[in-house]
Amino acid sequence: MSELISRLKQRKLVQWALAYVAFAFALLQGVDIVAQRFGWPDQLERILILALAVGFCVALVLAWYHGERGAQRVSSTEIVILALLLAIGGGLLWRYERMPLHSAAALTAGKPNDVQPNAAAGAPAVPVPAKSIAVLPFENLSEDKGNAYFADGMQDLILTKLADIGDLKVISRTSTEKYASHPENLKAIAQQLGVATILEGSVQKAGNQVLINVQLIDARSDNHLWAEAYTRTLDNIFGVEGEVAQKVADALKAKLSPAESAQLAAVPTTNQAAYDLFLRAEYLAKQGNVNYASAEFKSAIPLYRQAIAQDPNFALAYAQLSYAESGVVWFGSGEGDKQLVADSHAQAEKALALQPNLVAGYVALGYNFYWGKQDYPSALKAFAAALKLRPNDADALAATGYVLRRQGRFDEAIELMQRAAALDPRNSALADTLAETCAAIGRNAEAGQYYQRALALDPDNYPAQFDYSDLILVSTGDVARALEAAQGNAPALHRWRSALLTLQRRYPEAIALLTNIPDTADTFNYQNGSKSLMLANLQRLIGDDMKARPLYEQALAQSQARLAALAGNADKSSFVWNHIAAAELGLGRTANALDALAKSQALIAQSGDLFFKPGVNISSAQLYAQAGRADLAVPLLTTALASRGYITYSPALLWIDPALDPIRHDPHFQALLGQYAKYKPAVIPVAPVPASSSVKVTAHD
Repeated sequence: MSELISRLKQRKLVQWALAYVAFAFALLQGVDIVAQRFGWPDQLERILILALAVGFCVALVLAWYHGERGAQRVSSTEIVILALLLAIGGGLLWRYERMPLHSAAALTAGKPNDVQPNAAAGAPAVPVPAKSIAVLPFENLSEDKGNAYFADGMQDLILTKLADIGDLKVISRTSTEKYASHPENLKAIAQQLGVATILEGSVQKAGNQVLINVQLIDARSDNHLWAEAYTRTLDNIFGVEGEVAQKVADALKAKLSPAESAQLAAVPTTNQAAYDLFLRAEYLAKQGNVNYASAEFKSAIPLYRQAIAQDPNFALAYAQLSYAESGVVWFGSGEGDKQLVADSHAQAEKALALQPNLVAGYVALGYNFYWGKQDYPSALKAFAAALKLRPNDADALAATGYVLRRQGRFDEAIELMQRAAALDPRNSALADTLAETCAAIGRNAEAGQYYQRALALDPDNYPAQFDYSDLILVSTGDVARALEAAQGNAPALHRWRSALLTLQRRYPEAIALLTNIPDTADTFNYQNGSKSLMLANLQRLIGDDMKARPLYEQALAQSQARLAALAGNADKSSFVWNHIAAAELGLGRTANALDALAKSQALIAQSGDLFFKPGVNISSAQLYAQAGRADLAVPLLTTALASRGYITYSPALLWIDPALDPIRHDPHFQALLGQYAKYKPAVIPVAPVPASSSVKVTAHD
């Protein structure tokens, strides 16, 4: 030890270290002062700290080396080398410090990380434009708290008017709706939303009298840029949203084209009753948009119709009615789709006939083509028309991305959704959809970050919980981890946990969980299949044919009725034909089942939906396996696993999926396992032997 100390003294390592630390400290203090004066980003200081840390190690190495030679003098060549090492080392450390998680362990670490909602996954910070604004929820000061819809509607109408101003960056309502009306830390909120200014407001409604207070605040300095109170009656409130938008534009020195000025001055209706009914309908429809549920859309539809009856020229009401009807079609059971799709199209056309430059009309028409008809080229044309009128419309940007991914244009879709997320940075549903799309093309680390972001924004976002759990499952094959990530009380999460318990061969627990889920069209839709079908499959797996058979008969009748309601919709019908095949197999009618599977395959083959296509193929492959047809199951599995698209499946599941047990020892399936051997999970549940089986087939039945 004494020899080591003497050698350290000889090389003056302590002196070198102290001198370097003193120099680094003085440099950082000076840079910090300059950075504060000039508003330099924090990243520059972090880069400098990392570079100095690397330099400290290099300095000690040089001190030891020159001390060995007896002279601690650094040559010019060594100075150049030192500078290069500092630059390279600092750059590498900076890259590491900014690097997103890329390991499977990051996807299974439990709770989502504390992510910055305003930053896209892995994206650098962007400067905040001066002409940018977020409209916070308006406070309802009315004694009647049932007037919340009115305050909510006023905020939305003002925000929509502001969005018509191309010179402004306007944050979407979805990203602002969970903030308080008058929060304390406006600066922090503005940073989260990426804006320079905040518009606050309150609404007080008493009988026929309305008082609206609004104030525009510079969030960086907390200075009030403009404020005004509007005292109106319900019969002359029309147009106040345009007046507010004009005042905001003036305060922010935004340039308006003649068309934009005319748009601000336009009023959606001058009928008091129609106006009130419309605001009530909007309040309900927005809940449906958040919850992916058809019930709220359904409840909004009659209110939109009543508003139109009061004012037949209410173009915006026609557009929103069209959108609500498309929402019922997309998120509902499929019953009555044809009538709703036709009416939705007529309502959108009527809106545009009344007001040819109505952005909401083109958005509604686009969703009619997308959700109602799966006519993706026509949907893209409608959304493009909306973006031509309002280039920074987050809804139209996101919708375009949704359609592009259906066409298999995943990279373009992600880019557009990221642009939408910049305008709607706290939209948990959008972050979830972005994650889905990244996962569809194997960008799992990026998908994990977006799922974490979605759940950080809204821990109750159950679709994101479901999807994040699924990502864990397909990335690792770890069913236990996936179960941990899928905790929650939403019926869809209960259904998903039942499916995960099935993978663990815990059939009685899966049955108990599934039995208690309410049998609603939103939970057991055309894509998932009926509750009776799921219960029947579990009873078959547990070996109880006496209980399974009546459930299969019930499921078959339900699926046939659903198929009739979906006549003409190839995409949805392909799912239902698989459900019919499952019921027929459960009843021992293998020939009928194979015929149903052939129809499903024919429909999905002609479908333009490349996003869901792999999932339909996986479902068909599982049913072919159940029928003992490895010759048909294995090629479909091979194709689906190599495809890009939304698929709650992966090579890891080949070892643990009970649906594949009938072909598990087939040579073709064994060859498939060999192809994906590196994905074999560490834990493989043991399949119990059923007491009996109602499915008895031969390879060529």
